[in-house]
Amino acid sequence: MNRVLLALLLGALPIACAGPSGAPAARTAAATSRLPSVGPLGTPAAAWLAASVVEDDDEADAPGPVGIGWGILMYIPNRVLDVLDIVRARVRFGPGIAFGARATEYADVFVGTYASVYVGLPGPRGRTLPRLPVGLESKTGAEVSVADVTLEGGLSPDYGMTECGVGFQAFLIGVDVGVDPFEILDLVVGLVTFDPMDDDF
Repeated sequence: MNRVLLALLLGALPIACAGPSGAPAARTAAATSRLPSVGPLGTPAAAWLAASVVEDDDEADAPGPVGIGWGILMYIPNRVLDVLDIVRARVRFGPGIAFGARATEYADVFVGTYASVYVGLPGPRGRTLPRLPVGLESKTGAEVSVADVTLEGGLSPDYGMTECGVGFQAFLIGVDVGVDPFEILDLVVGLVTFDPMDDDF
């Protein structure tokens, strides 16, 4: 920080020495000529000042003890949530007739209508906060791959991009199960603190 302030002061010095507007250019040149031409260890002064600013910025962005401590504290909760993200296993209670199957977002099909209360593992989060194991869900319409004319309400299923699974609603009861292979990868590399899904606390 001290070097950043020094750079600002040295940059402002020629302007201050030039005096009021309209002062001779010679006065400005003379003031500038008195500035040191080299920095520490013989490096050009301008290069040294620029490097100092970059160095200070890098130090500001570096993780500190608080960030490291938080990562250690949340390591186990994050891995538990990564495990829960892999599987969807929900039972639905409510009126409707529907069927759906998916092998990624671009190879899926759905037709029917239902409005229900669900209970169970909600599947991939797609965010940092965990999803509740119970809630309201409804879906109506038809979908084939990217052609989607469905309406969703409550807490929609929010399937993962690479999730594979099947679900149905038969009058008053339904089931929705699935597995997301990419969430398995997220768990494995999460063991060494990588987070490709960007969902860790």
